[in-house]
Amino acid sequence: MKILIIEDEKELAHNISAYLSDENYLCEFAETFQQALEKIEVYNYDCILLDLMLPGGDGLKILEELKKQDKQDGVIIISAKDSLKDKIAGLQIGADDYLAKPFHLSELAARIYSVIRRKQFGNSNIIKLHELQIDLLAKTILVHNEPVILTKKEFDLLLLFIGNKNRVISKSALAEHLSGDIADMLDNHDFVYAHIKNMKKKLVDAGYQNYLKTIYGTGYKWEA
Repeated sequence: MKILIIEDEKELAHNISAYLSDENYLCEFAETFQQALEKIEVYNYDCILLDLMLPGGDGLKILEELKKQDKQDGVIIISAKDSLKDKIAGLQIGADDYLAKPFHLSELAARIYSVIRRKQFGNSNIIKLHELQIDLLAKTILVHNEPVILTKKEFDLLLLFIGNKNRVISKSALAEHLSGDIADMLDNHDFVYAHIKNMKKKLVDAGYQNYLKTIYGTGYKWEA
């Protein structure tokens, strides 16, 4: 799962990143209004943490731009501006949650999890698709009630495919999801194929039907 931290307080941003990395999130940063605009125009995120007071502009304008582009990224406003007016404005524009500074990192992580679960998986902790069952909290997978052990990246890919059922996802989008904004600097995206191949083999060996289809020349699609 990929998170964008839009926050000009470097120490806070890196503390958030360190905590979320331990929770298996991939974090990227934007310190200014312009950096944030550039990030959201190029990349997609599972959740965006948005400070309202940014060098160069108002964080609410970032939120407006996300909605103008019809982006589906989850957004949690994190700001010291704890006025009711700011909170209402952010939620009306389309933020999914609002957390006032200072906050506990454990609470922030719980809010992020809640937003992602609500947006992608119908507010459920347990995903059931035919013979496949995924526990989002425990990060466990069962096929025909037997456990299947995936690596972090394989698990992340599986959630991405299931959260985007019946949509074609390009190899470049998959590379970006796994590696963040450094994906553009990689010579090739063959590592994506390797992770998918390993994930599929483990699932098929456990008895799962192959719902993940290769769309040649384009990418992959989980057919539900």
